[in-house]
Amino acid sequence: MAEQAQYEELVRQLSAFSAVKRELRRSMPADFHSGSAAVLTALGRHGAMRMSRLTELLAVDLSVTSRQVTHAVALGWVERSPDPTDKRSRILRLTPAGRVQLDALFRRATQLLTERLDDWSEDEIVLLARLMSRLRDSFSDCRPTPRATPPPSPAPPAAPVPPEAAAPSEAPGTPAPRTPQDTETARTPANA
Repeated sequence: MAEQAQYEELVRQLSAFSAVKRELRRSMPADFHSGSAAVLTALGRHGAMRMSRLTELLAVDLSVTSRQVTHAVALGWVERSPDPTDKRSRILRLTPAGRVQLDALFRRATQLLTERLDDWSEDEIVLLARLMSRLRDSFSDCRPTPRATPPPSPAPPAAPVPPEAAAPSEAPGTPAPRTPQDTETARTPANA
């Protein structure tokens, strides 16, 4: 297993990788949204699917996927048709125009990578592609992983109740029952 410092360096490199993604987005036509590219790419790679499956693959909220699909449908790149197994659902698929857009997108991205990686050897490019594929597979289909929640802060110990504060019907030395107003919980930014 790799050392902690190697994972930390990987986090730094992945964060810096956003510059590569920005440059790839800039290579797209001005009216082409990155959300549309994600929709077309997922449908091109995985084929026809329901909106719920597309949402899982894109790892975004359903409302975001819906907006992106609506935009792609309006442009004629994606079509929605009734799901034969469930008439309440729709199946999304690329149209021929969507396939043309997706092919153009890949040609532009390929051209940009060809220009930027012209000093890389073929072996380096093959290795990068293999490692990126393996990294993606390690995140199993781009599904989000639930964030780990930190353990709750321990509650402060209950203060003893002096006998004079006990309810009159209770025997001396028996603590009065605590009400929610008596008990304070520890609130931190993590659980506030």
